[in-house]
Amino acid sequence: MNVLVINCGSSSLKYQLISSDTEEVLAKGLCERIGIDGSAITHQPEGKEKVKTEVPMANHTDAVKYVIEKLTDPEVGVVKSLEEIDAVGHRIVHGGEKFNSSVVITDEVIKAIEECNDLAPLHNPANLIGINSCKELMPNVPMVAVFDTAFHQTMPEKAYLYGIPYKYYENYKIRRYGFHGTSHDYVSNRAAEIMGKSRDDLKIIVCHLGNGASVTAVDHGKSVDTSMGLTPLEGLIMGTRSGDMDPAIISFLADKLGKTADQIINICNKESGVLGLSNGLSSDFRDLSIAAEGGDERAKAALETYSYRVAKYIGSYVMAMKGVDIIAFTAGIGENNAFVRAQVCEYLEWLGTSMDPEKNAIRGEEVILSKTTDKVTIMIVPTDEEMAIARDTVRLIK
Repeated sequence: MNVLVINCGSSSLKYQLISSDTEEVLAKGLCERIGIDGSAITHQPEGKEKVKTEVPMANHTDAVKYVIEKLTDPEVGVVKSLEEIDAVGHRIVHGGEKFNSSVVITDEVIKAIEECNDLAPLHNPANLIGINSCKELMPNVPMVAVFDTAFHQTMPEKAYLYGIPYKYYENYKIRRYGFHGTSHDYVSNRAAEIMGKSRDDLKIIVCHLGNGASVTAVDHGKSVDTSMGLTPLEGLIMGTRSGDMDPAIISFLADKLGKTADQIINICNKESGVLGLSNGLSSDFRDLSIAAEGGDERAKAALETYSYRVAKYIGSYVMAMKGVDIIAFTAGIGENNAFVRAQVCEYLEWLGTSMDPEKNAIRGEEVILSKTTDKVTIMIVPTDEEMAIARDTVRLIK
C-alpha cells in the first residue's frame, strides 16, 4: 500500500509518499509560499537530487495538484498514476478531547476538527484545507487523521488541569493538551524496542527538542504528563517561544510597551526563546553553539538556560513517575546537538547515569549514550512522525 502523508501549514505543505510494505520513503517534498508570490515546490524522489520548481499556487488545492503531478511525472515521479496512491494520512495539530486516537476521516470527523479550531487557530484550519483539497482531487481515496494531541489524552486530571476556576475547563475546555504526540509515541515505543523490552514495562522520558520542543513522561506505555499546554507556547524555552513564565508578565509588558495582550503573546511566540535570550543573534542552535564556543556570552547563556529548563522537566517527570528507565533525545536538536545533550546530562548524574563523550558526538543515529551498567539508559532515537502517520493510516484502512 502506498500512503501519501500530508502536513499542511498556513502557507506550506510537506509531503511524503511511503510504501507500507517496505516502509520505504518513495519521495518527499515541500510546497512553500502558498498564496504568496514566489511559491514553489521542492520534490525529491528517493536516491535522487531535489528538484525545485517555481509555480503559482493560489491555494492548497493547487499545491496538492502539483504534488500529484510530481509524484506521477515520467521523469521525477515514483508512481505511474493517481490510482497507485492507496490512502492519505493527514497530520492534525489539535483534536481537543474529542480524539484519543487516529481516525478514518468522515464528514463527522471534519466537523469535529472544525470545532477544535479555536484551540489551534493557526494550525487546524490549514490542516482542514489539506483534507478538503485531497477530498476534491482524490474523492475515492480513503483518508486518516492523526492528531498531535491524541497520545496525551491518557494524562490524569491532576496533570492536565490548571489552577483556575473549574468552570473555565467545563465551559471552554481550558486544560493541558500537549503536542508532538505522534513523535513521543513513536520514540518511546522505539526506545523500548532498542532495549529489547515492551514499552508497557518501562518508564520513559522523551525529550523532543526541535525549534518547537517538549518533554513527555511515558509511564508503562501511556503519556502521564507533558510540557506543552493548551497551546505549544507553554513548557520549555524553544527557538522563538518563551515557554513557562509568570502570566502577569503579559499585562506588565502590555502597559510598559503600549501594546495589546495579543501583541505581547506574538512576541512570546516569535521573538522570544533562545532568539530573544541571545539578544536576537539566532534561533538556530547550530549558530548559537558556534557562537558560544567562540566566546559569545549571550549565546552561551541562552544555551545554558535552555538546557537547564530541559533538565528541570526531566527531573520533575522522574518524580511524577517515581522513577525512570530510559531518557530519549529526539528531533533536530535532540538528535544532532551534542553541546545541548551534554549540558542537559550534566544535571542527570544523580540518577546514576552518565554520557559517553565519544558516543555523544554521533549525530542523527540510534545510539545508547550511557554505559550498560548505568541505572538509567540515555539514548538518541531519531523521530519519524511521517512513518508513524503512515502506519496508523494503514492500520485503520486495513
